[in-house]
Amino acid sequence: MLYKSRTTPRELEVYQYLNTRIKLSEIERKHLYTLRKGFEGEVQFDRLTSSIQSECLILNDLLLQQNRSTFQIDTLIIAPYTIHLFEVKNFEGDYFYDYDRLYTKIPPQSEVTNPLIQLTRSESLLRQLLQSLGCNLPIQSLIVFINPEFTLYQTPINKPFLFHSQINRFLENINTTSGKLINHHKELAEQITAQHLIDAPFFLPPSYEYDELRKGNTCENCGLFKISVAGTKCICKECGKMELSDTLIMRNVKELTKLFPDKKIDTNTIYEWLEGAIPKRTIGRSLKKHMNCNGVRQWSHYEF
Repeated sequence: MLYKSRTTPRELEVYQYLNTRIKLSEIERKHLYTLRKGFEGEVQFDRLTSSIQSECLILNDLLLQQNRSTFQIDTLIIAPYTIHLFEVKNFEGDYFYDYDRLYTKIPPQSEVTNPLIQLTRSESLLRQLLQSLGCNLPIQSLIVFINPEFTLYQTPINKPFLFHSQINRFLENINTTSGKLINHHKELAEQITAQHLIDAPFFLPPSYEYDELRKGNTCENCGLFKISVAGTKCICKECGKMELSDTLIMRNVKELTKLFPDKKIDTNTIYEWLEGAIPKRTIGRSLKKHMNCNGVRQWSHYEF
């Protein structure tokens, strides 16, 4: 049973928004690609774990802290007799393993960070956290290589690696495990979820200013600035995607608040952000419908 769902990381959201409104550097574009690919792999694993029918609690996307050390868990499954910890990697291509190091196989061969380092650290901190919560269930930790196009040569048989061809068999083993969840398991899931940190403490986005960002409507589907507004309908002239103006307005409110959390939202601000493509009266109606108004007259602004 899904207990905690996964949300798009704020860092990925910010990079995706910026990618449509300013020119990112090559390093920033590569970082965006890595963030996007990693998230896609995690979502793919979520779809596989959603098929588990046996009694368990699935907690996705955890950011926790223990003894002033922050650690991240892609997927945690609380089963009756075991806690399963998964670190998901969406690597693609040929790699080889040599003396506890991971390298790309295609020349020029380069070393990549061994995910075992992060897994070992996360398992240790999770065990300490569980002990502080009075839980002594054993932890099984695995690195999931979700991509079917990934090959790791010279793989030691004793490493906690789960390859794409093994995932379904492993989840089927969880499915066939007997046992019932009791209140202690549910309380544990509640306690862990309550300690989840909303924002990553070391998120460092690219440097950007409001005035340097391109204003206007972007298509939700293709990301291009080719939206034609006709009454309450907004249609992309490139891909044909249709979106109601109310939905488009609130999507842009979300984007603006993610990029500039301290910026006050009012009708004029959104009108300027949309480059005047949607009437102020329509914007005002959407803000009143979905947000709370604070202040009066020219000092009024909206908050969620």
